[in-house]
This record gives sequence, C-alpha cells and structure tokens, in this order.
Amino acid sequence: MALDGQLVCIFGGGGFLGRYISQQLLSRGARVRIAERDPKNALRIKPLGNLGQTQFASADVTKKESVVRAVHGCDAVINLVGILDGDFDDVHVNGARNVAEAAAETGCSALIQMSAIGADIESPSRYGRSKGEAEEAVRAAFSSAIIMRPSIVFGREDQFINRFAAMITMLPIVPIIGGGTKFQPVFVGDVAQAVAAALDSPAQYAGQTFELGGPEVVSMGDLNRRIAKMTKRDRGFVEIPDFAAKLMATCTGFLPGAPITSDQYKMLQKDNVVAAGQAGLEAFGVTPTPLASVARGWMDKYTSHGRFGARAKAS
Repeated sequence: MALDGQLVCIFGGGGFLGRYISQQLLSRGARVRIAERDPKNALRIKPLGNLGQTQFASADVTKKESVVRAVHGCDAVINLVGILDGDFDDVHVNGARNVAEAAAETGCSALIQMSAIGADIESPSRYGRSKGEAEEAVRAAFSSAIIMRPSIVFGREDQFINRFAAMITMLPIVPIIGGGTKFQPVFVGDVAQAVAAALDSPAQYAGQTFELGGPEVVSMGDLNRRIAKMTKRDRGFVEIPDFAAKLMATCTGFLPGAPITSDQYKMLQKDNVVAAGQAGLEAFGVTPTPLASVARGWMDKYTSHGRFGARAKAS
C-alpha cells in the first residue's frame, strides 16, 4: 500500500473527524502523529494502531514554531483545526497558513486542508469568509494542497445530530431555526475514506478542491422530524420565523449558551449542499452512506427507555 510506513501529521487529530481519519490511515499501514494543543485529548487514538504506529505532539496552529516542530520528518500533513466561534482569522486563516508554510518548508509531499461547504471570501458570515481566506492562504504556500469541503459531518460522536436528538428528548415542543435551509449530511467514515484515498495517490488529486456531501439533501426542519422518528419521540415542531431568528441572533447571540449567534444566523441564509458539477466522494471511489443506515446504532439511547429498552422491545 502507498501509505505503508508513511508518517502523517494530523493537526486537530484528537477530535471527532480526526479519530476516524487516524483509524483509516493506521489500517493502511501509515504512521500518524497527532498534533494537539493538549496531546492528552488524543490518547484514545493510541489503541487504534500497532506498537509505534502513533505519535503525539504538542502544537498550536496559531504558533508557527510549534507547527514546524510537529511536521518535522513527516511525509504528509492534514489540517483539521476549526472553530465555530471565536477568533476565526487567527485560527482558520493564520493557522492554516502556518500549517501550509511549515509543510512546504519541511519538504512534505502532500497537504490536505479540511475546509467547509460555504467557504467563500465574499461570505457574509465570518466563519465562511475565514474558511475561504484560509483556502487562499494554503494555496499560496502549498500550491498542490488538496482542499476538502464537507457539508455537515455526522456520526456517533458528532455535535450536530446528537445535539438535536438531545433537544428533542427534553422538549415537548421543539423550536427550529432556519427550518428551510438545506444540508447534505455526510458520514464521518466516508470523509475519512476520502482523505485516506487522497493520500494514497496525492499526485492524482493535487491542487484540486472537492465538496463532500451525502446521498440526501434535507432541510433543517425535515432533519429534526427524521430524528424524532428515529428516536420514537412524538413531538411538535415550531419553525421560528426568519425575522424572529435574526432578532434573537442580534440581541442575544453574543451571550454564552445562546441558541444561535449572529454569524450562525448568516450561515443559515444559504444552503449547505454540494455545488452542481463539483467533484466529491465519487472521485475517491467512495459511495455516500445514508444517515438512516448508520444512525439507528446510536439513536437508541435517545428513545424513551434507552438503548437496552429499545432493543428489548424490538426483540
């Protein structure tokens, strides 16, 4: 296998997506170096590989010196670092630039920048704009970088499907913000396979941008109703009018625990789906996985009697 023995540094590798990517790379014989501000956050990855297959490095993408140390001796680099609130310019733009420059300076043969659908330097949201600027910074420093833009990524440990499932569990009437906004949720395992395939043949994908989406396009409202059905919860749903959502985001979005920030509201004004004609999972030989085919395995815990009660009832 092309990845056998290769050393891949993964910034943000201790997170949700990083764990799946690490598992894919380790299964193909690669060695992985997980770069995190606190490496203890990634220790769960160690049992996924054989002895000596995993390494850990303390690094902060906003600090160039630590990034250079982390990528030293690596064959390829993956940048997964991203935030939903905070200093987008420092983390997304400067951080991505630091990673790309370090990868180029140390002679890495491949770089994957994990971006997002909606990345655009003209985006009205700071998140989308910073993701677009990060792509430009990466291209300037490492022209052959492979950029991947997933839609919402789902999986057992995600912070998206689980968030709504928990809300549906607690509330008899569930408010929905941005009910008409469309998404194309993509399975975390499919994204991980695409990343591994790209590093298997980096020359084939060099300098290209890919948008990764699942097999279904679904609105925010329909997604919530599907989750309720999967968790066997009979709930009422109220779609918050756009003017009310905007007022909420403007007046309370800056407060801790606010249901929606002003920037998130702006992101919801545009559908999060793969652009027509844009290359995606099929370019890596990956067949998109439907949400329903994998969600059942972890939605049981949100049913009225929990996972074991649900299984007992089913049997």
